[in-house]
Amino acid sequence: MALTALRVAKAKPGTYCDGKGLLLRVTPTGAKSWMLRIQHNGRRRDFGLGSADWVTLAEARATAAALRADIKKGIEAIGRETKRNITSKTQLIPTFDEAARKCYETLSEGWDDRRKKNWISSLENHTFPLIGRKPIDTVDSAMVRGALEPIWLKIPETARRILQRISSVLDFAHIEGWRREETSLRTVIKGLPRQTDRGKHFEAMPYAEAPSLIDRLISEPTVSRDALRLLIYTAARSNEIRNATWPEFDLDAGVWSIPAERMKARVAHTVPLSAPAVALLKTYWRARRGDDALVFSIGGKKPLSDMTLSKLLKALNVGSYTVHGFRSSFTDWAAERTRFPKEVADKALAHRIPDQVEAAYRRTDFFEKRGKLMSAWANYLHGQSSAKASVRASNSRARKK
Repeated sequence: MALTALRVAKAKPGTYCDGKGLLLRVTPTGAKSWMLRIQHNGRRRDFGLGSADWVTLAEARATAAALRADIKKGIEAIGRETKRNITSKTQLIPTFDEAARKCYETLSEGWDDRRKKNWISSLENHTFPLIGRKPIDTVDSAMVRGALEPIWLKIPETARRILQRISSVLDFAHIEGWRREETSLRTVIKGLPRQTDRGKHFEAMPYAEAPSLIDRLISEPTVSRDALRLLIYTAARSNEIRNATWPEFDLDAGVWSIPAERMKARVAHTVPLSAPAVALLKTYWRARRGDDALVFSIGGKKPLSDMTLSKLLKALNVGSYTVHGFRSSFTDWAAERTRFPKEVADKALAHRIPDQVEAAYRRTDFFEKRGKLMSAWANYLHGQSSAKASVRASNSRARKK
């Protein structure tokens, strides 16, 4: 069915076909972009036509028609430096600095002034001079490493935050149709010298490093590794994970209900579980010692000690990060990589509202929105594929301590 302007405006996450290869893609965060899919010389080609926020349906159809005509004549309009812009309306491939500013304008709504200033100024000072004028679709891991090398050891915390922001820009560019494929910058850190001065101020792992850690935890599963993985999926506190018992979980509904006496604020908290979290828990449910037993335990009787996860993190040799710091990793990711309101992320962390008047009026627990947020977080941790994450988690070999 052909699209209409109204259908475009109301479209929910998914992919919609207008006909003749023109597609509308809507991400889980609500970002909409146009794409033209064409079979040419036996190959499938996907061409980004820009954001639906500033390219109308009619303009997307016109641009798609022009592209089809060019390709029919034997001219591959996109993929050549001289044919980057099909019309003056759709300047398809911006430079890195242009894409970064557009990303900043889109994501920064709701940020405080300090975060806004630090986010863009760090890129202006340390990144734009080196890769700012590069077309966004040409920026690769080698360029990013080259931009970070001069500051990686001099200002390590800032350098790690800049890496996260570059990753945000590249992901945003992919959503906008300016880059054909999603980009993983996990390997960039492997090509840079080890930062040895991470002290107590650097206890939170940058969220860009979290997917690699999840891969390591899955590759060699143990009770403590799986407990840490569930902690990261849920952004829960260590004691909430270590002392969790089966009566708290409804795996069919995907809900974890933590009683008030186990919460720091002494207020009951419900946690929507992502697909990978449910898959992990189902593995333990099948091997449980009893319906009221601890989920993670030593010999089925004793909970993991408060130092178990900390020692594990140290043994993994990932840096001077703390287990509690993963809550900050989640917060930074939610603030910089999603459009979810801060209140939703705060509720996911079971933070109390300091203003008693505001707390009295805010009765909702944002459960539905928190469910979407936690699913998006799990997708990010697993390279954007929740289905793959669920399969990998459920197929993990038998756990050992």
